[in-house]
Formats: sequence, C-alpha cells, structure tokens
Amino acid sequence: MPLLDKVFQAAVEMQASDVHVVPGEPFMVRRLGKLARLKSQVLTDAHTVKVISELLTTAQQEKLHVDKQLDFAYELEGTARFRGSVMVHNRGLSGAFRIVPKEIPTLEQLGMPAVIEPILENHQGIILVTGATGHGKTTTLAAMVDYINSKRSHHILTVEDPIEFIHPLKNGVVNQRELGKNTLSYHNALKGALRQDPDVIMIGELRDLDTISLAISASETGHLVIGTLSTSNAAKTIDRIIDSYPPGEQNQVRAMLSESLKAVITQRLIPAADSKSMVLALEILIGNLSIANLIRDAKTYQIQSTMQMGKKQGMCLMDESIVELLEQGKITLQAALANVENKALLRRFMAPEETKQPEEEEE
Repeated sequence: MPLLDKVFQAAVEMQASDVHVVPGEPFMVRRLGKLARLKSQVLTDAHTVKVISELLTTAQQEKLHVDKQLDFAYELEGTARFRGSVMVHNRGLSGAFRIVPKEIPTLEQLGMPAVIEPILENHQGIILVTGATGHGKTTTLAAMVDYINSKRSHHILTVEDPIEFIHPLKNGVVNQRELGKNTLSYHNALKGALRQDPDVIMIGELRDLDTISLAISASETGHLVIGTLSTSNAAKTIDRIIDSYPPGEQNQVRAMLSESLKAVITQRLIPAADSKSMVLALEILIGNLSIANLIRDAKTYQIQSTMQMGKKQGMCLMDESIVELLEQGKITLQAALANVENKALLRRFMAPEETKQPEEEEE
C-alpha cells in the first residue's frame, strides 16, 4: 500500500482540504485555509520522489519526466478521490493533493441560495463560476451538474483536468472526458462536443481564447455551458472574457456575451466563527436586460450599481454577502475585515476605538 494512503486517510479524518508533500518538510495539510505540519519525519528529496511515484502509472511517470509537471486523479477506495498536481522545482519534486469528497454535495449543502436553481433551468446560455483557487469552484460545478442530472433527462458532457467527482447514472447521461487521457485538449474536446448531441457542456476551466470562444459559440447554438474562471468579481469576469479577444473582435464578443450570459457566481470560502469549518460568501450576477445593455455598451464599470438594484432578482455583491454572514454570527469580525473590500461597511460592528484614524489616536 502506498505510504501516502495513510496520510490521505488522516487528512480526510481531519477534514483537511489539501495534502502537501515537500522535500525538507514533514507531510503537511491545509485545514481551514491554513497549512499545518503533521507529526512525521522530515522528507528527503529521495523520499519525496518515492512516495509520489508510488501513486503514478508508468505512463504518468514518463509524462512527468518529460513535462516536469503532472496533473492527475488518484482514488483511495472507500475514502475519497484526490486531484494531484506534481512539479519539479529547484529543491526536487513536490506534490499538492486536493481532497475530493466521495459524495457530491447538493447546492443546498454548499450554502447556495434558492435563486441558483432557476438559473440552472436555462436550456442554453453560459453560466460562470468564478473565484480564487481553492475556494470550491469545482465542487460547485459538480453540484450543478448533479442537480441537472437529477432533474432532467439530458446529455451532459464534461471536460475536466483531471476528472474529480464521478457522476452516477440518474435521470440524465453524464459523459466525463479527462484531458490527456480521453481527449487531447479543451479545444479538441469542445470542437467535437458540438457533434455529440449534448444538452449541457461543463468545462473545468476557461483557460485561453480558444476555449472561451468555443464556449460562447456553444452557448449560442442551443447548449447550456457551465465553466469556471479565476476572477474575483462579476465585472472583472466579463472584462477578462472580452479582453482575451483581439481589439477588432471585442464589439462582436460584447454583443454575443450580452445575449448568452445567464449568471456569474463568484465565491469565497471564509473560516467559520467556530473554527471548525468554512462558510461560503457569494457574489451573484444574473444576466437580465440591464446587464446585457451594460455589456453591449462597454459599461461594465456600472455593473456593481446595477447589481445593488437587482436584489429582488437574487443578485448580491460579495461585500453584502460577507456582512450578512457576520450579522448571522457565522464568521468573526476579523474574518470579515480580511475579506471585505469596503471596510466602511463594518464600522457599526467595531468598538469606537477600532474606528479611530491614526492621527486621532495620537491626539
């Protein structure tokens, strides 16, 4: 049995999110957003290579040797799946392993509001889940696919790098393709997808212009496309998509995106007040006529104020979500201060001395 299996088992029991294997350090885990060292021996370069190699097939070892990095999936039967990312660096070989739960959580279990379900009832268009790395975008995508798979008899095609959650047979049919193993690239898979009669296409990451272009084209031709981007809010997400195109094509892309965009869901995981879990803060943009006009007219700087007026439709800004979590006692003031952009929103929660300016304190 690979030595890392025991480490993975311990990490799952600790409710950690990641395992790190680094030469010169003991095994480490990330829990509640912070790295912690386990009580194990310090790993040498040779030991690190050995424990990581135990998880890899011969083909994966060869690919790692050529590419100097490797993304792959590993399953510990009865415990969890793991998304592994291994790299060669100046001190040897290291690996980071994201823990993927056995069960696909529901949207409700993730803390998603009720407005998400009507968004998923769209039969065409594009839905984007955004946020920083490690804030649960992949899990949200899996929950969305599972919701559609449970409710409708659709053909759902996923393109992932690597496959993390395994979707069972339910009302729909889910075909999952893994980069490198089942398809050569996102571009290759998406180009073929349009001929494979999918109702829903899930793209693990919109990582380049080709992928973005094919995703928007698919969303315009009768498919519901769900994908992720590593952006911090709705307006930046729209700008990122448009800016990825050459200047001469951007007006056309604005028109296309204004018609096809159904929602942007930006998420952030924040340590809970009880220090035992993470809670989800959300920014939600819903693609209505006002938003479409702003995108078409290159006025994305006005999106935030339009979202503030769209609360009845279920729209919400990230700062508003964080303040609501604080009001509900789900997070601490310190956690809110670390994550909110407009600190003035938190003044009413602070003691008077905490709101003083430095010059006031000196007087």
